[in-house]
Amino acid sequence: MNIKIENLVNHIYTDTGNSLWAFSPELAVCATILLLLFARLFNVDRKGGIVSPAGLTMIGIVAAIFLSVVTQSQLMSNADGVYSQELFTGLLVFDPFTGFFRLLLLAAVFIVVWLTLLSGIPDREDGPDFYILLMGATLGMMMMASANHMLMLFLAIETTSVPSYVMVGFLKGRKTASEAALKYVVYGGGAAGVMLYGISLLSGMLGTAYFPDMAMQMAKIAADPNLMTGAAITTLTLAVVMILIGLAFKLSIFPFHFWCPDAFEGASAEVAGFLSVASKAAAFALLVRFCLALVGGSSADDPEALQQFNMQIGVALGFVAAITATFGNLSAYSQTNMKRLLAYSTIAHAGYMLMAVSAMMVFLNAPGDASTANANASLAIEGLLYYLVVYVLMNLGAFGIVALIRNEIYSEEIADYAGMSKTSPMLAVGMLICLFSLVGIPPTGGFIGKFVIFAALFDAAQYQPIMYAVFLLGVLNTVFSLFYYLNVLRVMWIVPAQDSVRIAEVPLVSKRGAYVAFLAVCVMVAGTIFIAPVYEAAEHVSVMLFSGIVP
Repeated sequence: MNIKIENLVNHIYTDTGNSLWAFSPELAVCATILLLLFARLFNVDRKGGIVSPAGLTMIGIVAAIFLSVVTQSQLMSNADGVYSQELFTGLLVFDPFTGFFRLLLLAAVFIVVWLTLLSGIPDREDGPDFYILLMGATLGMMMMASANHMLMLFLAIETTSVPSYVMVGFLKGRKTASEAALKYVVYGGGAAGVMLYGISLLSGMLGTAYFPDMAMQMAKIAADPNLMTGAAITTLTLAVVMILIGLAFKLSIFPFHFWCPDAFEGASAEVAGFLSVASKAAAFALLVRFCLALVGGSSADDPEALQQFNMQIGVALGFVAAITATFGNLSAYSQTNMKRLLAYSTIAHAGYMLMAVSAMMVFLNAPGDASTANANASLAIEGLLYYLVVYVLMNLGAFGIVALIRNEIYSEEIADYAGMSKTSPMLAVGMLICLFSLVGIPPTGGFIGKFVIFAALFDAAQYQPIMYAVFLLGVLNTVFSLFYYLNVLRVMWIVPAQDSVRIAEVPLVSKRGAYVAFLAVCVMVAGTIFIAPVYEAAEHVSVMLFSGIVP
């Protein structure tokens, strides 16, 4: 027994040492949090400059980005051709998919910190606390993208959620912020409880919580008539649905979206922008990981019952995606507050992106050989990854402009944006580009993202004709969304300014103008000049992801 314990300890020690370097970007984020805490403790943060909370945060983000690039390069240069490494005895996995989301999340939080420097939220007194919460949530999101075990699935989501609750209510003395944070906490706690119960059911039934073993255990149950009983099917279905409910809450998928409009309206535009992009990106990464754990590949040797079960999950996700997009777009019509409108827009876009995951599940469980299924599924995830890159830029651009306008006119009501094309052309042009991209109008990046996702959805309908309805609803919703986005632009460009409203003035040659111009240009070039490099990066990551699940 002592020899076994000694061997186990040695194995854990060796594995931990081998995992630390691959985990170094997350360690850089942890180190940044510690630096911010010590800066707060010794009042170093009050000196300004690079030792200010924002300065320390940006240094930490840049260090994490550098380590992400270096570790990713080393992984891809492996001579043995293995481009995946399990960390900490299999709790996490490091592969190109992890590296992609690390860079995307770190880039998003860098843009958010840049915005906070321009907008002044948080103030100097609360800056350290805010950036500690921001980096804590980012750490959880990075772990969501690399989760390889049910335990890490739950821990990563909770590591993300708790700081997010506090950030929503960070504006002290503001009733709407406190109310939004309370709703977010209550709903989040309920969703976490449901998801944890689902994890316990699924792990107990399969005898494992390790993602790579889940599909194999499910196949054993499906192949054994003595085990594949009505009770087993019901338990398995209930467990998967409960886990998906927890993920749907993070993604603000209908009908688990109810926290999103109130939270976004009550929170500052900076926090709402961060939650709208970073939280969505990490949750989609985790959803893809979980769905692949259910499939485990696309082998024709899998029992037919298991293929049908996973196919039904794919079709169900498609219909939920269509309903989510429809609800988000229709609800946005009646909104008068810009943040609330963007919240419903976020719900709609979560529906569009969920369609890519639905198509992936249909492809992987369709009849045919494994290579064809993986190639088709790879196209769906390419669209998702490309869309997420553009979504980060266009949504942070829109929320950033809302924050800058708020600082000028002290209002977030759409009616108060009247005449802004004359008083502040830079903000009006930036909002036009961001909203056109959210609609999906060429030549913006949003058009390419939706086109690729809809193309994958159309191809998936050839295996499941019922998916044609999802495809049609997706296209129609794109048309629906045009009207409420155009209403915002109509107010900004056509309606004359009211004499009683303050004037927003953000010149192009200024720090705030540079922020708006940078994101607007990025949205445009992502759909024109840089289509190829962005799409090739997404293609490379998705191909590597599915090459790893071929049986």
